[in-house]
Amino acid sequence: MRIIRLGEYLAERPAVQVSATEAVFVDSIIPDWNRESLSTGGYEAVKSADLNSLPKVKIADFRIGSPMARPTKLICIGLNYAKHAAESNAEIPKEPVVFMKAPDALIGPNDDIRIPKNSVKTDYEVELAIVIGKRALYLESEKDAREHVLGFSLSQDVSEREWQIERGGQWVKGKSFPTFNPMGPVVVTKDEFDPADANLWTKVDGESRQNSSTKDLIFNVDHIVWYVSQCMELFPGDIINTGTPEGVAAGMKPPAFLTVGQHVTTGIAGIGEQSSKVIAYNA
Repeated sequence: MRIIRLGEYLAERPAVQVSATEAVFVDSIIPDWNRESLSTGGYEAVKSADLNSLPKVKIADFRIGSPMARPTKLICIGLNYAKHAAESNAEIPKEPVVFMKAPDALIGPNDDIRIPKNSVKTDYEVELAIVIGKRALYLESEKDAREHVLGFSLSQDVSEREWQIERGGQWVKGKSFPTFNPMGPVVVTKDEFDPADANLWTKVDGESRQNSSTKDLIFNVDHIVWYVSQCMELFPGDIINTGTPEGVAAGMKPPAFLTVGQHVTTGIAGIGEQSSKVIAYNA
């Protein structure tokens, strides 16, 4: 199943993509794709419904929102691709580097990315996102992890490097500005997507910046879910960004950070693509 939400910001409706260009709204079955619905059997209700009886709509006629609404947590894993760790002059982590990102940073896949006030070091990071489908705490082993996963999506983990690195403290400061996490267009449920070897990429104004595979992950999906469950409780709808591959702007010589007017396009094979215009902060 390909989970999608369509409509204006804060007025999105839950839907299921049924073809390359069409979707059906499922708000007659569940109120939204969110923690409450997923916790009370919403996914199972939609999966068992006769979606062919619902009227089809053209996706192009609507804004695409984040495929998950109001997650409890937006968790990130840092330095999780070997080549990205190398370009960052960082040692390979012995355990996953876990940090948080404000859930309010979540936006639709084609919404604008807003450069923060006075920022000159805003960066891009394509990431495979895990979406939790079942509560998880203190999982016994990695083998239990996939049972608690709903599916996978595409995140753009936008980062302000001065706030993240140069100003001390935790990375969350450079990760949580408004619009700093375009997500989608869809969540592909785990039965339809293999995260072990997926191509993921970023282009800026058509120039290839990142082009890698999840084969370069240091800690795989199952290990990440198991590990995070040891230090916090995961709830349905929670999102885990699994890290970014090499090619970020900060690793280029010289660095090539995002500037107003540029377009960032991002993709993961089997999930889809997103495209965001970079705009200036405007009070």
